[in-house]
Amino acid sequence: MAGPKEINAQLIASLPDKGAVVMVNLLRLRDRAAYKRYSELTMPLIKARGGTVLWAGDGEAVAFGDVEADGWDYVVLVRYPTRAAFLDMMHSPEYSAANLHREQAVAKHVILASTETYSKMKQA
Repeated sequence: MAGPKEINAQLIASLPDKGAVVMVNLLRLRDRAAYKRYSELTMPLIKARGGTVLWAGDGEAVAFGDVEADGWDYVVLVRYPTRAAFLDMMHSPEYSAANLHREQAVAKHVILASTETYSKMKQA
């Protein structure tokens, strides 16, 4: 299964996979109800791979940057135990089914892979 057309799977797979990764999701929404359905379908997929949503919230205003270009409606931080766990989910048939709702819901969706250099939310 190829996953969503936007995924840079080869790039993510080429990065060192030495532990947890946090995927910073930045979203511009067209349809909040469709995004809620997508979220409901993907939560079990995330959890099945040892992942968790660390934080989610509404984007309020661009405090620093271009007000038009840099504005986001919703931000979600999702922690996966490895990059491979993220890619496994993205390539699963269950994710492909959920992705139809994501495609309906978002005008733009950026996911930034990040590794921890500091956190007060240290996981055991």
